[in-house]
Amino acid sequence: MEKKTLAIVGCGKLAALVVDAYNSNLLPEYKLVATYSRSKEKAQHIADKVNTIDSGSTCTPCASIQDVLAMKPDYIIETASPNALKEFALDALKNGSSIVTLSMGAFADQAFYEDVAKTAKKYGTKVHIASGAIGGLDVLRTASLMGKCEASFQTEKSPNSLRKYAIYEESLQHEKKKVFEGNAIEAIALFPTSVNVSVAASIASVGPENMQVSITSTPDFVGDNHRIEIKNEQVHAVVNVYSATAHIAGWSIVNTLRNIVSPIVF
Repeated sequence: MEKKTLAIVGCGKLAALVVDAYNSNLLPEYKLVATYSRSKEKAQHIADKVNTIDSGSTCTPCASIQDVLAMKPDYIIETASPNALKEFALDALKNGSSIVTLSMGAFADQAFYEDVAKTAKKYGTKVHIASGAIGGLDVLRTASLMGKCEASFQTEKSPNSLRKYAIYEESLQHEKKKVFEGNAIEAIALFPTSVNVSVAASIASVGPENMQVSITSTPDFVGDNHRIEIKNEQVHAVVNVYSATAHIAGWSIVNTLRNIVSPIVF
């Protein structure tokens, strides 16, 4: 059987994890053919990880996203940012490449979400939203199909993970504090790389404008603790996921890729 071709856009730690899984033969139905990053060195590093393994194929570090698209990969793995996804998603889908993404925060933009859906349908391609650092997207989607429901997303983080945002203050190092409360659209606008999973949960259930999000900063806390709750007249579900590192997000891409080609799909 001919292998499906892969490209990676965004060549940081999560991309490296995916490549490690690839090199460990956890993705035998795929051939990784291209990498791209704004940093040429990072794209080269990820490609080198593939090329040091005697796989019988070559992975090319690309100088631009256009170079990636020219190779017409079957799937593009995106681990960069919501803005990066917005920049190439429509062109990729028109080009015949489906996308596996972690930057689902981009879909809080309803117009972009609708353009992506229409384009994918027209060109016979798909966008696969990896679960990232959460789970339970299936039960969220099922509960939402049953009728009117309410949903919330609460996350606990270290103050150090919030340093790059305007809400950060030194007092967070010493006191526990709720630093944000609003919907998923407002959350991703303020924290563009830290609450993508809240948008994923909202898309699977009540929509970004209706998903109530709160973020709490806790001194000396390590990792992320996410609590998703959904209720309707018949169902009350709570999904709690704690992760010490972001590794679970990378592994969720591996799981998504395996699901795509599996005869039995979870």
